[in-house]
Amino acid sequence: MAHSIRSVADFDSRSGKSFKETSLLLAESVIILAIYVKTIQSLSFMSYLQHLEDQSIYIFREAFANFKNMAMPWSMGKDSNTLIWLAKKAFAGKIPFPLVHIDTTYEFPEMLAFREWAQKHYEIDLIVIVNEEARKRGIGYETHDPVTVTHELKSAALQQALAKYKWDALVTGIRRDEDSTRAKERYFSPRTADNEWEYRDQPPEFWGQFTTAVKPGEHVRVQPLLDWTELDIWEYIRREGIPIPKMYFSQQGRRYRSLGCWPITKPIESSVDTLEGIVEELKTTKTSERAGRAQDHHERNAMQKLRAKGFM
Repeated sequence: MAHSIRSVADFDSRSGKSFKETSLLLAESVIILAIYVKTIQSLSFMSYLQHLEDQSIYIFREAFANFKNMAMPWSMGKDSNTLIWLAKKAFAGKIPFPLVHIDTTYEFPEMLAFREWAQKHYEIDLIVIVNEEARKRGIGYETHDPVTVTHELKSAALQQALAKYKWDALVTGIRRDEDSTRAKERYFSPRTADNEWEYRDQPPEFWGQFTTAVKPGEHVRVQPLLDWTELDIWEYIRREGIPIPKMYFSQQGRRYRSLGCWPITKPIESSVDTLEGIVEELKTTKTSERAGRAQDHHERNAMQKLRAKGFM
C-alpha cells in the first residue's frame, strides 16, 4: 500500500483529512442544509400569507368600487379583527364604511370591554344593533334552544338593520374551513330581499368576475377571508401584531378557540398563552374550531339552516 493507515478513524485517504474532521464538515453541511430548507419553507409561507393578504385587499377594493352602501359586521373575534386590519390596509388607514355589531345581550364582558377599546383605537364608525322586540318577547337562552335564539337575536336583528340602513353589501369574516356549509360560499355571495341564502344556486366566479348587481332589498355578502384557514389567521395575527381579546389565551388551563354568546360557548383545555403556542397547537390538534359552539350541534344541519335564513 502507498499509505500506511493505522485506523479508518485516523485518516481519510481520499481527502487527506482525518475522519473526525470529515465528520465535522459533514455535520456542519447537514445543519446548513437544514437551515436553508427551513428558511425556504418560511419564506414560502410568508409569500403565501402575502398572497392571501393581497387577495383580500383586492376583494375589499372591488366591493367598494361596485357597491354604494357597504357595511362590515364585527363580532370582535379573531377573524373580525383581521378584517379590520386588512380594511385599513386596503383604504390607506381609514375604513370608509361603518362596522356593525349585532349585540345579542349575551356578550362576554371581556368582549364588550374590547369593543370599547377597539372603537377608540381604530376610530371605528360603529353601529350597535339589538333585537329589542325579540328580547321583549322573552327570547333568550334561559327559555329557548340555541338555534332559535341565534336566529332571533342575530339573523333577525341583522335583517332589521338591513331594512333600516339599506346596505347593498356586507363584508363578513367567514372562512371555508370553518364548516362544510361555509365551504359552499362565494367571494361575492348574493342574499335575497328576505335575507336568505340560496345555497343550491350559487353564481360562478370565473376569472375574478363577481356578482355585484342586486335588486332593491337584496344585498351581497363579500367574503375576503374565504380562502384563509384558522392557522393562516393566527399566523397573520402573529406576523402583523393584530390586537385580539385575551380570551383566546389560556387562563387557568383553558382558552377559547371561537367566541360567541357566553351561555353556549365553551373553552377548550389548553395551557397555551402566546401566539406562537396557538400556532403550534393548531398544527397538531384534532378538535374542530367550533366544537365549543352549541348552536352548531343542536340539531342535524343546524348551521346550514341558520345560514340559509341569514346567519353569518
